[in-house]
Amino acid sequence: MKKYAICGVSNRAIGMFIQPMVKKFSASSRVVGLLDRDSKRFTVCKQEVPEVKDVPVYQHDEFDRMIKETKPDVVIVASRDDTHVNYILEALAHDLDVITEKPMTTTAEDSRRVVEAEKRSKGKVTVTFNYRYNPYHMKIKELIQSGKLGRITSVDLNWYIDTYHGSSYFQRWNRKREYSGGLSIHKSSHHFDLIHWWLDQKPEEVFSFGALNYYGPESEYNPLKEDGRNCKTCHVKDDCAYYRRWNTRSDQLFVQDDHIASDEARKESYTNYRPDQCIFDSEIEIEDTYTATVKYDRGALLSYSINFSLPYEGYRLAINGTKGRLETKEFHAPSRVPFPVPEQTIEYFPLFGAKETIQVLTQQGGHGGGDPVIQEDLFIGEDPKRSFTTLSGSQDGAYAVMTGEAVWRSVKEKRAVTIDELFTAPSFT
Repeated sequence: MKKYAICGVSNRAIGMFIQPMVKKFSASSRVVGLLDRDSKRFTVCKQEVPEVKDVPVYQHDEFDRMIKETKPDVVIVASRDDTHVNYILEALAHDLDVITEKPMTTTAEDSRRVVEAEKRSKGKVTVTFNYRYNPYHMKIKELIQSGKLGRITSVDLNWYIDTYHGSSYFQRWNRKREYSGGLSIHKSSHHFDLIHWWLDQKPEEVFSFGALNYYGPESEYNPLKEDGRNCKTCHVKDDCAYYRRWNTRSDQLFVQDDHIASDEARKESYTNYRPDQCIFDSEIEIEDTYTATVKYDRGALLSYSINFSLPYEGYRLAINGTKGRLETKEFHAPSRVPFPVPEQTIEYFPLFGAKETIQVLTQQGGHGGGDPVIQEDLFIGEDPKRSFTTLSGSQDGAYAVMTGEAVWRSVKEKRAVTIDELFTAPSFT
């Protein structure tokens, strides 16, 4: 039986870790402590998961006290991105294992600190890159590992975020780089980790372009240049294309009954937390559009793009090798797409021969069926029958962060950025 302490009682912590531990993995896992800076989050958690009603709670500056009193084996970090590094370092200083949400940190420097701290500690860091566990992504790993594509030469990955999902990043804390690292870290670290894992290659150099095209005060969709608005009370929301696309007129009514309050309304009850800040505020300082080229240490090249305001959500992927090419296209959230979407398949084109269509066995669960599988690996142990390692470590987390930082730095500094200049510590190998 392993004991777990939770740092950051977020919605993600509740759904991804706490509920599965008490409902599915209770034979091997026990939650012994909850830590957060907002006491209201403890109330929400204990209402939603009655099994933890007697678990002691701690304020954000009571980490040492929590460790002393609860004696956990593992610390789970699911707080705001910029706070990850402090909890990870404190846990490692206590020789405890750490499971952290992605991104591991928000800066290359903080990632270097984690990697070095782990070398001095008896503890181990695991980063929950659950995109690896999507059944299609695992099949792609199998195909590459089997040699079906030969030596990988280039990858094209175009990621699309729709107006519903994309705008949400600009309504919350993510819109400030000091909190999220920017979307090239907060979101794209998922994608960069996938590429690193698929190819088993390390990034060396990044060149990118980026811009704020859809959000912020200069957006052509901004109905009024006025800071400080919130969607629920905004006096010009009827002139906002984003609001009108995803809200009916009845959504404007305030819901007072706690039993029928929406998830967003629940989040608004958290202290100093608003998930409906105006997407056109002047404080928005991050980009919503990127294109990037990444060079890897064994010769592969990545052509990557991401856009946070599109009519539908999903991605297009092509991987080229000396023996053939792989293609796939996926639509996320089909309920938000106003047209029929095809079932995802993987198309394999040998360099000389006929195309092969590969069907993939899927399963239920979040992130395309990947969440239940990563939860098994986290709380039971990695599947010994799997031919490759899937859980991510601190170096995986660090490479994903530094690739994302190289992207936004390249945009700002208008030059290629090398990974070596972000990670100068000789201990990082």
